[in-house]
Amino acid sequence: MSVREMSLYIDGQPVTSNSQEWRDVLNPATQDVVARVPFCTREEVERAVASAKAAFTTWRKVPLAKRMRIMLAFQALIREHTEELAALISEEHGKTLPDAEGEVGRGLEVVEHACSIPSLQLGELAENAASEVDVYTLNQPLGVGAGITAFNFPVMLPCFMFPLAIATGNTFVLKPSEQDPSSTMRLVELAHEAGVPAGVLNVVHGGPDVANQIADHPDIKALSFIGSTHVGTHLYRRGSEAGKRVQAMMGAKNHCVVMPDANRSQAINNLLGSAFGAAGQRCMANSVVVLVGEARAWLNDIVDGARHMKVGPGTQRDADLGPLVSPAAKERVIRLIDAGEQEGASLLVDGRRCEVEGYPHGNFVGPTVFSDVTAEMTIYREEIFGPVLCVVGVETLDEAIEFINANPNGNGTSIFTNSGWVARRFESDIDVGQVGINVPIPVPVAYFSFTGSRGSKLGDLGPNGKQAIAFWTQTKTVTARWFEPENVSGGINSTISLH
Repeated sequence: MSVREMSLYIDGQPVTSNSQEWRDVLNPATQDVVARVPFCTREEVERAVASAKAAFTTWRKVPLAKRMRIMLAFQALIREHTEELAALISEEHGKTLPDAEGEVGRGLEVVEHACSIPSLQLGELAENAASEVDVYTLNQPLGVGAGITAFNFPVMLPCFMFPLAIATGNTFVLKPSEQDPSSTMRLVELAHEAGVPAGVLNVVHGGPDVANQIADHPDIKALSFIGSTHVGTHLYRRGSEAGKRVQAMMGAKNHCVVMPDANRSQAINNLLGSAFGAAGQRCMANSVVVLVGEARAWLNDIVDGARHMKVGPGTQRDADLGPLVSPAAKERVIRLIDAGEQEGASLLVDGRRCEVEGYPHGNFVGPTVFSDVTAEMTIYREEIFGPVLCVVGVETLDEAIEFINANPNGNGTSIFTNSGWVARRFESDIDVGQVGINVPIPVPVAYFSFTGSRGSKLGDLGPNGKQAIAFWTQTKTVTARWFEPENVSGGINSTISLH
């Protein structure tokens, strides 16, 4: 098996790193080494930023229509290479091919939205705000932007960042996850094939040292981060202290409320897919289900559904979930399951000893279900990021809302009900950024902004939609008055040349 060596991407070209530190990228189903990624040097990060800074001087003045045409070509190439991108995601992340193809589709939505940049970046004008005085705004790019992404969506998360950033006239430095970089690199190659000029989009690889250098760098004006709460809080503080805009979309503990009037089969099937799809490695996974009133009797159906879900390698299309991304991730999930059992939760489905035929070294953990979970337990307080579902029972909708609002995170939540009144009450009173009504994973379409609240988000503006345009641009307000020239022989027309 050939092993890919990840290049940096600087000034429009793949660049071999001079770093002495390289890490293996493993197939999580087999532990085979499929790629090697460098932890690049400080000088290489400086070179990438310098390339982006130099390219900004010309890219910011490229007409909107030309940027739009590049985005149109880029989205066509993503469509053409969806299977290739999905295969790379599956090989290094472990998610099933249908799930990986879905990820590419969600990333594609953002690029398609960026194709509307001529209308998205429009300013405003007030004619005769005062006597013969016009006031108007220009939405101008900031300069060099940067993005640092987590491992769980190696195509979608970069698409949440650089397409709109460069479409608005910024240049970009991207640091993908070192755990599964190949699909991200292929995405960047396609962007350049679509016509992104040299220096506009650059890639560096590495760990915390590289992330810190990006956060500190004075020539980087805005930083987007999607990942863990610990890292996001650190980078937000560090980047803000360095004077840059920062958006940090971070950890979650998402709840799915099931009312007794809900469509029973639809609610259970949807919450199982949300909890266990991608092996639970989604920041939007519903890892807690809150059964209200008589819906508590549906627990056995949830348990039965979890037991019948199929675990397999990502290439097995009929598998419901694949392996976790790394042995360390598997070890952590098992440790948290152990803690749940020790702290008194009822373990109804145990995925710790999951075995997949033909893949003895895979990072597999099967669907796991706990009931009798309380807010004080470790399995409730921590984001497990694995296929573990916590079941909580309450008497009323009020109790469900109070329970969810007491959690420090506010990334996403869902409710299943056939009552419009209940749904409206829930969406009004719940203190969570993204709400699904009979929708298990409420990630909005790309022309709406990805939001989040409380401990799940730092920064006023999120990715995608109008908020992303505002994040990647600065508003310049112009107040203008024009006077007729004085003492011009022949009048005003004599001063105007048409040639």
